[in-house]
Amino acid sequence: MPADSQDTLDLPADPGATPLALQWIESLAERHGWPPRAAFGLTLSLDEALTNVLSYAFDPPGTADTPAITVSCRADDRRIELALRDNGRPYDPTAGDPPPLVACLDEAEPGGHGVRLMRHYLDTLAYRREDGWNCLTMAMNIQP
Repeated sequence: MPADSQDTLDLPADPGATPLALQWIESLAERHGWPPRAAFGLTLSLDEALTNVLSYAFDPPGTADTPAITVSCRADDRRIELALRDNGRPYDPTAGDPPPLVACLDEAEPGGHGVRLMRHYLDTLAYRREDGWNCLTMAMNIQP
């Protein structure tokens, strides 16, 4: 892996964004030789976060500013950091606790479980609102 590298991907605000983003992150993992657990955890986390953005961040087409989504990756030999940015309505997925675990699937309520998975794999999950953009940082420390 290079000493420090950064890649950026602009995504459409439509269902086609998810497969594009997942192909992108998988190609980065392969190119930089990320450990399998890191590649899996970051791919899963990006999928969860992007699904939330696409499902809830934007008004119907033609009712607001043009939706925009960008994901960037900065990596070195010790840490991989993804930054997912969108200009949708403010939402902090890190606020509050995930719903409690249940004994069976019939008792499970939708929502919040993706954040639990992200917290399991990531070392950092942080949100900020900056100049009209949601900024979600997802990072994982890796062993050299």
